[in-house]
Amino acid sequence: MSKRMSRFTAVIFDLDGVITDTAHYHYLAWKRLADTVDAPFDEDFNEQLKGVDRMGSLELILARAPRSFTPEEKLALADAKNRHYQELISTMTPSDLLPGALGALDAVRAAGLKTGLASVSKNAFTVLDRLGIRDRFDTVVDAARIANSKPHPEIFLTAASQLGVAPADCLGVEDAVAGIASIRDAGMFALGVGRPEVLTRADRVIASMQEFRLEDY
Repeated sequence: MSKRMSRFTAVIFDLDGVITDTAHYHYLAWKRLADTVDAPFDEDFNEQLKGVDRMGSLELILARAPRSFTPEEKLALADAKNRHYQELISTMTPSDLLPGALGALDAVRAAGLKTGLASVSKNAFTVLDRLGIRDRFDTVVDAARIANSKPHPEIFLTAASQLGVAPADCLGVEDAVAGIASIRDAGMFALGVGRPEVLTRADRVIASMQEFRLEDY
């Protein structure tokens, strides 16, 4: 594949829902936490947490609880959720890569483009190691490296800066509404993975990473 097949210089991927699906693990961890604070929680509500960082997700859950919580209690709850989540993802293997994800990463690198990862997860490096793909990224920006979570554009702008590429020369790949907003507000081309009626701000939407074709963008 030739580099001339794409007008972009870099592709920056989200992790959850694009490269792998840790949503189920997040759901299980958040559900257990919600149960401990008597907050109603189901898969529909869990959709609202996509692309939102840990403390932001916690605030959304606790807003449905019957009582308020101190800052110290919130930190303790967030830590408990993260410990449970880490236990769950410790079982991940390369077989947990989403169909088409590895092929997309390899195609981007074969074309001579730079690859970045922009994930609000503080466990991004752990997940990449479990999947065996950390070496396929030229830079990884996670929640620990930014002040503002998605939908703020900081995470994608930081990734572009670390890659040494102008935002306009980057293709961003996301599955969440907040992530698409982050990409668009960073001045990048936004490729959504999911449903067009949900990812309405995306420049283009594919159903899954199996449909990823670098030459299309």
